[in-house]
Amino acid sequence: MEDISSDAQIPEAYESTRGGRPSSSTSRAPSRADPFLITCRCFSVITALAALLCIAVNVVSAVRSFKHGSDIFDGIFRCYAVVIAVLVVVAETEWEFIIKFSKVLEFWAGRGMLQIFVAVMTRAYPEYISNHTELFLLQSIASYLLLSCGAIYVISGILCIGVVKRARLKKELSREQAAKDLEELERHRQELEALLLLEERV
Repeated sequence: MEDISSDAQIPEAYESTRGGRPSSSTSRAPSRADPFLITCRCFSVITALAALLCIAVNVVSAVRSFKHGSDIFDGIFRCYAVVIAVLVVVAETEWEFIIKFSKVLEFWAGRGMLQIFVAVMTRAYPEYISNHTELFLLQSIASYLLLSCGAIYVISGILCIGVVKRARLKKELSREQAAKDLEELERHRQELEALLLLEERV
């Protein structure tokens, strides 16, 4: 008789501790995004758009050079500018393969110098398209915009802001991984609790 009463008290005690313990999903506050990282991502998008604009300008200039046969060397020069500008766009995505392939792109000063180089290549030979007002205006906008982004990258790299970004990004990734692990543990805990309840009822 004493065993029956003790067995009956086990589920009640278990339910009381289960009900009194707050769930980790409700007690855990939602993680806030880092404003610094958001600003860096927005700047990366602007830089990538400026590089894409440079690509468009250089492609149009290369097509004009090859089509009319006016200056083959200018067309080849524009092709090189397109290839390097594509590298700038890919670098802004911070694809791990590209970063490992070219470690200089991991540092903001090196990335900014590459962007300035593309901007100068885009702005080269202005007298060739001076009679095409729309193309000349687009070339000027693209080159000066990417030049400004490159200068900001170089200054930020000198001030070690890129190092701060990498440290904060690593911290954010660690926090997200910890949250995923905690959710996985919470799911396993709930499954074990459900199994214990089934065994106790049987």
